[in-house]
Amino acid sequence: MANLGEISVSAALNLLSAFAFLVAFAILRLQPINDRVYFPKWYRRGIRNSPRRSGVCVTRFVNLDWRTYIKFLNWMPAAFRMPELELIDHAGLDSVVYIRIYLLGLKVIGPLAVLAFLVLVPVNWTGETLEGVKNLAYNDIDKLSISNVPDGSKRFWVHIVMSYVFALWTFYVLYVEYKEVAAMRLRYLASENRRPDQFTVLVRNVPPDPDETVSEHIEHFFRVNHPDSYLTHQVVYNANKLAKLVQKKKSLQNWYTYYFNKYERTSKRPITRTGFGGVVGTKVDAIDYYSSEIQKLSEAEALEREKVLSDPKAIVRAAFVSFKSRWAAAVCAQTQLSHNPTIWLTEWAPEPRDVYWRNLAIPYFDLTIRRLLMAIALFFLIFFFMIPIAFVQSLANIEGIEKVFPFLTPLIETKSVRSFIQGFLPGIVLKIFLILLPTILMMMSKVEGFSSCSSLDRRSAGKYHLFLLINVFLGSIITGTAFQQLKTFLHQPPTEIPKTVGESIPMKATFFITYIMVDGWAGIAAEILRLVPLVIFHLKNMFLVKTEQDREEAMDPGCLNFATYEPKIQLYFLLGLVYSAVTPVLLPFVIIFFAFSYVVFRHQVINVYAQRYESGGSFWPDVHRRLLIGLLISQLLLMGLLSTKSVEKSTIALLPLPILTIWFHVYCKGRFQSAFVRFSLQDAMTKDTLERATEPNLNLRAYLKDAYVHPVFKGRIHFESPLLVPDEENNTLVLTRRSS
Repeated sequence: MANLGEISVSAALNLLSAFAFLVAFAILRLQPINDRVYFPKWYRRGIRNSPRRSGVCVTRFVNLDWRTYIKFLNWMPAAFRMPELELIDHAGLDSVVYIRIYLLGLKVIGPLAVLAFLVLVPVNWTGETLEGVKNLAYNDIDKLSISNVPDGSKRFWVHIVMSYVFALWTFYVLYVEYKEVAAMRLRYLASENRRPDQFTVLVRNVPPDPDETVSEHIEHFFRVNHPDSYLTHQVVYNANKLAKLVQKKKSLQNWYTYYFNKYERTSKRPITRTGFGGVVGTKVDAIDYYSSEIQKLSEAEALEREKVLSDPKAIVRAAFVSFKSRWAAAVCAQTQLSHNPTIWLTEWAPEPRDVYWRNLAIPYFDLTIRRLLMAIALFFLIFFFMIPIAFVQSLANIEGIEKVFPFLTPLIETKSVRSFIQGFLPGIVLKIFLILLPTILMMMSKVEGFSSCSSLDRRSAGKYHLFLLINVFLGSIITGTAFQQLKTFLHQPPTEIPKTVGESIPMKATFFITYIMVDGWAGIAAEILRLVPLVIFHLKNMFLVKTEQDREEAMDPGCLNFATYEPKIQLYFLLGLVYSAVTPVLLPFVIIFFAFSYVVFRHQVINVYAQRYESGGSFWPDVHRRLLIGLLISQLLLMGLLSTKSVEKSTIALLPLPILTIWFHVYCKGRFQSAFVRFSLQDAMTKDTLERATEPNLNLRAYLKDAYVHPVFKGRIHFESPLLVPDEENNTLVLTRRSS
């Protein structure tokens, strides 16, 4: 069990590591050769020019101006100079709302830490219970926790009162933040420019018709039921195989360009191999080989394209239907179109760059089956991950390691090794287990069939949050030192097991402090350093990049990984809320994480990350709900802990807290959530009226013509409904090929 000194050593080491990352970042970002890695956003917008274009040979690669190294931390104040409104225009509302989560952490946990250290820490420290227990291993951190208060003491009422104070403060901050984010979203939607998704609805599960094709059936249905507002539609094609051929051809063309440029420089015909990666197989002329392969793929692509366009089975029973106004689209997207609630299902269309085309080809009936199977798979994934988590947590017990590996006892007992094991080993091993998890969860979300990248991110974030909640948090509390507690549990009466588990909550503070330092602090430092993108960029420049266009592709900065980052933020929120009334010494570590993250990610969204899509901050209700889940868990755990401390009527005193939390969630959901899932007809009509007044000659049909055409067809062929003459548009009778 690590003591305060060992935790201090670990904290110092982690802070030094983070500072070393910052120094490395400060030096690397100043070098002209790395400028495209640390400021790619400005290059992609054509605002920033490479410093390598001027100067002598050395200064094109290395910054020799010593004055710039003195102010190596000037990027921090620079991250705050851009106002929030300007930042929304620069990076999008999604990025700004995401950054506010870190600021929300400071608003919530900061005051909690001040109150806890002023009130609870003196109460815990003066309890002096642990010192009076014989043969009990404890440390200075335990003396600052609720474990140091004697059973049955009236001091616990201070913790009960403070838990109400903490909950009310959290309610206030969350309410104000939800209100502000909802207002930001409404202002953004009211002020943003015209976009195709404002006029378009995604229609799924179109019923079959014996006399009409899918496209004709859709046009017939909407001309009958939306005669004054229907404009056009685009049916969805199953072009997944064609998309793979196009992507493969693009890859081969890149290799062809590389070898052709190499031939032009050296006048020597390059050689490659026909096997994997060009390193195995028969030697051939590279230019001839890739030219031949590209020709074969072009022929296969043309055949597949013709097959998709001519085969009725390639048409999915779904379509993007566009209307003449935002008001009409809002009515269609938010109402039931048929008396049968399982057909003609509508939802707001994602913006074109947000569409995940691969999943649109999935039949609607299959979606329910897929999501059921993925729910079962998620359950087993979470369940079986408890085994390695239990093993990892047992490593935090030095006595357990000494029993398994007695020959290591002299080495482990050295102060430096002991500090390393307690401070680094558990978090590092756990981190290895979690590296591949977000990728697995994203694959599961894709199998579920969601039609937009934003919904995939939100769904994956929900899975990852559930995993971290059960396996990392609850799993660490319940199964920590599991191999040694198992025998104790088997020989204990059932009524004693909750007490054993409850008492382990404050004892786990050491592990979670270590986890915050290893996973949080070091992770944020690695985020700002961007070492992996730096290496990849220079490798591409060395071997693949030969033109400015290639360099732009190699400079892809990526985007904010909401599906991975947001659940981790929720874990740190949870730790802060749980331990605010139990072991307040953990709170400063959480505050450092939030403060550091806020500065780093503000810098990243300004200078680095590209915007893959814009959802207008639609993920905030999920963030709010998960924060309240964390608050509810903290209250239930405190109730369970105090029930083991012989505190009279503690359960009754704390029972209103979870009830208040649930009521607060229901209230906020009813008050604000509609702004994130619906678009009011009043706002839609306002935007339509303003647009008609300012652009009376707008050709909306031409504007929407190619908006929702599959990317593999764009620029090659147009898909649209036949243009109608005015008499046909005003005709109340709709032409049909039906025999009945």
